[in-house]
Amino acid sequence: MYVGGAWVESEAGGRTEATSPATGETIGSVPEGTREDARRAIAAANAAQREWAGRSAFERAAAMERVAGIIEERRDELAHTLTLDQGKPLHAESYAEVDELVEYWRMAAGDARRLEGLDASKRVLAYRVPRGVVGVITPWNWPYTMAAEVVAPALASGNTVVWGPASSTSVCSVKLAECVVDAELPAGVFNVVTGPGSVVGDEIAANEGTHAIGFVGSVATGYRVAERAAGKALLLEMGGNGPLVVLDDADLDAAVEATLAAAFLCAGQSCTAGERFLVHEDVHDEYVEKLTSAVSRAVRLGDPFADETTMGPLNNEGTAAKMDSHVGDAIERGATLVGGGARAQGFPTELYYEATVLDGVTDEMEVATEETFGPIVPITTIRSEDEALALIDSSPFGLLTAVFTRDLRRGLRFAEAARAGWVNVNESTNYWESHLPFGGRAGSQSGIGRVGGRFSMETFTELKTVVVNLG
Repeated sequence: MYVGGAWVESEAGGRTEATSPATGETIGSVPEGTREDARRAIAAANAAQREWAGRSAFERAAAMERVAGIIEERRDELAHTLTLDQGKPLHAESYAEVDELVEYWRMAAGDARRLEGLDASKRVLAYRVPRGVVGVITPWNWPYTMAAEVVAPALASGNTVVWGPASSTSVCSVKLAECVVDAELPAGVFNVVTGPGSVVGDEIAANEGTHAIGFVGSVATGYRVAERAAGKALLLEMGGNGPLVVLDDADLDAAVEATLAAAFLCAGQSCTAGERFLVHEDVHDEYVEKLTSAVSRAVRLGDPFADETTMGPLNNEGTAAKMDSHVGDAIERGATLVGGGARAQGFPTELYYEATVLDGVTDEMEVATEETFGPIVPITTIRSEDEALALIDSSPFGLLTAVFTRDLRRGLRFAEAARAGWVNVNESTNYWESHLPFGGRAGSQSGIGRVGGRFSMETFTELKTVVVNLG
């Protein structure tokens, strides 16, 4: 772990072995952090915060640029570690995540230079100042970029950081931490504590030494973080089930290609994954036929280090077991299994799951109401766009929706009516750009606040008012 400017072991001496979901082999070990380790990291961040906040925006931006440069130099190592630790296909996904990771740090550098009032040599009467210490808790599905979209803007806007990464991808998280450390930020500005979320993450959220919390992860964990961090500034990016709507005038070839990206990128393990596919009855049969052919043609489940592989294993047994449960529940309640539906055989681990397509999915099925987080296309037939909007409204989630139609006016009307924080028209649910504001609709279980470029900094800074009496 990295605490107060030094690489350290857990104060209790424990370590946790990391097993690759791709090979089943042990690929390393990380310290098993304790609450005391988290407290030491928080204390170090507090001790470093005033001096870091006093640096000019240009100095902090230069530090972010150094991190980006080191990541570029270590592109191959970072991508290979990500494939081993998370399971993503090396050529189809891991290199792309590393390249996007570079952009997050470069974007934070640019946004920091433009953040009003944060140049130490100048002040206005109302200006934004850093919160102090930002606690960051991140998931295992995008262990590089989900961390960067929170850590980079928090640091760039003058905060110090204590980061608790997901336990199941701590090996590649430490590889990213090495890039930050080797950019030579002052001691205590950046800290990372590996260990169980129920211990390390809970301490980061609850400890009085953290002043804002950036969390990306599941709904249940997000609610727990919000409870423990009550009274602090919160950025919570939580779950979704990404309805993708195919209206009767849709370009079906485009909709099918978008479905592949929505359902099978990162093996479906994404908060933006399409997990409900609402298809108009007039085009339903043709859509299913085209989709079945496309899945057979384009989805290649296999060794994530192989060039031809497009989908690797699921990351952990809990996610695979949920796929088993949701598929079984849907079939038992009357859904039709079009393809897949089981764990694939002949691989080093039992985490490789077939690309799955279900038809005839109805509202009472788990796959329609919950976040499956696996490689699955659950199809529901609709009769109108009003019915699609009603189904979206009935969902507890409100993160992201996509709609396919040839009529731009119809698409815009649908986008404005859909209860979601982000809507794509004629694009996959898994399409986003890192500088745009991303987050859930108010009143849903998808979180509060926005990640993305300078919008994250709005949570990690606050307005300060100074009145000067010149009399």
